[in-house]
Amino acid sequence: MKAAIILLLSIFLLVSCSEINSTHSNKKALEKIQPDRYNVAFLIMDGTYNTEFTAPYDIFQHTQFRKNIKAMNVFTVANTLKPITTFEGVRILPDFDYTKNNLPNIDILVIPSAEHHIDTDLDDVVMLSFVKKVDEKALFMTSHCDGAFVLAKTGLLDTVASTTFPGDLLKYQEKFPQLNVKKNSLFVHDGKYITSAGGAKSFEAALYLCEYLYGKEVAQSLAKGLVIDWDVNKVPHFIVP
Repeated sequence: MKAAIILLLSIFLLVSCSEINSTHSNKKALEKIQPDRYNVAFLIMDGTYNTEFTAPYDIFQHTQFRKNIKAMNVFTVANTLKPITTFEGVRILPDFDYTKNNLPNIDILVIPSAEHHIDTDLDDVVMLSFVKKVDEKALFMTSHCDGAFVLAKTGLLDTVASTTFPGDLLKYQEKFPQLNVKKNSLFVHDGKYITSAGGAKSFEAALYLCEYLYGKEVAQSLAKGLVIDWDVNKVPHFIVP
């Protein structure tokens, strides 16, 4: 009996400590959110690919060092506050748990590619519902590489043009035959949806969005800071006016 009571108390303390730590982490994440900025959320999970996450994150985070623009708050969201592990093995501590009701408003959602975006992740009803809910108010919904599969699965790309990782274009078209797929474009902008081929072109799709929001001079400044030769006209792309 005594052993059972000790076990129950131990479990209670572990749960309580976990809740306290989660609350503390969430409070710290909220403190990073500055007013009068675009809120940009990165949807991450185990298997997220480094480049499709870090490339746009770097571009958008650097807007905070440019004057006289509406810069971007950048933060990560996942279905947990525990560390997630990228495909390449980097561990990342999410800022917010999207299964809770304590997220900031999201103006721009970024969906980097993840290992299982073309298969099992598309059965994650909670994740897909979150994406659709964000879409209701978001200004832009963006994806890199196979992140487009997530947007397509929700039905959000049914009436717009889009693209994905070049090696998965055939799978993309077969899985979603209703889509208007642009096979020769490294990024596509249609309405509030921007999809990219991913990889190094994740930098360029992010720079394009910055040029769209802030103008050519700011975009070139951001590119220069990351030693990128930026000229949107040199990148094969498709834009719906």
